[in-house]
Amino acid sequence: MNSENVIGLIAGAGRLPFLIASGAKKAGMRVICVGLRGSAEAALVKEVDKFYPVAIARPGGWIRKLRKHGVKKTIMAGQVAKSRLFTPWRILQYLPDWRALRIYYWRLRGKDKLDDMVLSAVADELASGGIVLENSTMYCKEHLASDAVMTQTQPTRKIQEDIDFGWEKVKTLGKLDIGQAIAVKEREVLAVEAIEGTAKMIERAGEFCKAGGWTLIKVAKPSQDLRFDVPCIGPDTIRGLSKNGGKCVVVEAGKVIIIDKPETIKLANELGIVIFGC
Repeated sequence: MNSENVIGLIAGAGRLPFLIASGAKKAGMRVICVGLRGSAEAALVKEVDKFYPVAIARPGGWIRKLRKHGVKKTIMAGQVAKSRLFTPWRILQYLPDWRALRIYYWRLRGKDKLDDMVLSAVADELASGGIVLENSTMYCKEHLASDAVMTQTQPTRKIQEDIDFGWEKVKTLGKLDIGQAIAVKEREVLAVEAIEGTAKMIERAGEFCKAGGWTLIKVAKPSQDLRFDVPCIGPDTIRGLSKNGGKCVVVEAGKVIIIDKPETIKLANELGIVIFGC
């Protein structure tokens, strides 16, 4: 079986797996998708050549299904709610296979269970089974943030001051693997992204700053591994900002994906939100 024109897709929630599947098919690739149960969206079935629902804690099953179709290279994309990993009886709920146990008790033994460490361990385990993770942006580069103001509305002097104030702070958070976004107003940090994700952080910023006019800054980690966990914003981010008083979102050019970029920029223009890549 020819493996040169086939790509695997390990899919979580959200629009990113759809963008990758579309881009890969435009490039002439067959897309074999394993969708993580409870995360991957059912509509993805229609966008790929073959779809298998799989358990999140059974990577051995991912490998078998991908290799059945000659997959050697794959992309991991989409969200998995981290809060699900802290539910009661999670071991019984997810029934990990031997590969999952090997990731946790061998590859991660003695190491911090930070996102990067866990995902790197997953990548190593997949590679041991003949599945190599690829750069997750390779089929959706047109959706990466550009180095410019992308909207009609321009950042004010005060917003630029907040950007200058917050940029290195959010980069430091990324280095510590805490989060990849902060909310800033008048050189004060209103909220920091943690396990709850950007959307919940935006709501908290809105609660703390009833007057509005604050800025969201979202960046890649200093040592971002583009095989997984690439930061994203999209229409829901813009709607959340508008609802909660945010006036600007700053993203790292070439490192942050803007989901459905033309539509997101159009929506930001309609709502008076600045999108600034730097």
